[in-house]
Amino acid sequence: MPQGVRRYDPDRRQRIIDAAIRVVGAKGIAGLSHRSAAAEADVPLGSTTYHFKTLDDLLVAALRQANEGFAQAVAQSPALADPDADLAGALARLLGELLAVDRGRVELEYELYLAALRRPALRPVAAEWCEAASEALVPRTDPVTARALVAVMDGISLQVLLTDAAYDESYAREVLARVLRP
Repeated sequence: MPQGVRRYDPDRRQRIIDAAIRVVGAKGIAGLSHRSAAAEADVPLGSTTYHFKTLDDLLVAALRQANEGFAQAVAQSPALADPDADLAGALARLLGELLAVDRGRVELEYELYLAALRRPALRPVAAEWCEAASEALVPRTDPVTARALVAVMDGISLQVLLTDAAYDESYAREVLARVLRP
């Protein structure tokens, strides 16, 4: 390519985000750098710093993308849209499916989510995730109960991930049902 001519690459920013997620999944947040993301995305190092001035900017984009999965799963669940469906049972089933389908992906999402404890730039994105998940439940319950359900599902998920325990759907259903009791 002649010098001074930029290659048209409209997907480069997205490839860098995807690469950052893969790096964090393989090496943890400590393994993520502009250099490791560039190598994984097969782009020049300057591309990562062009699109993401700081590593926190890249982590924010990665966390935002990782967060989309759960809120979308809740929002798109037919059982959750049915006002006559057992909400506790539907949420317990959904949580089990998410943990079973790609446990590594769920671990990655929580690693990024919990990174907000040490990286203030990530906190607004973590809060967005909580809000989006809660909002997806509001059609079935009040906002306070929706937030409590999200907190319980977070707790159950973390317990399963941290202890390598098998997910117990009946336990999750019972705990979620207790939150839903008037």
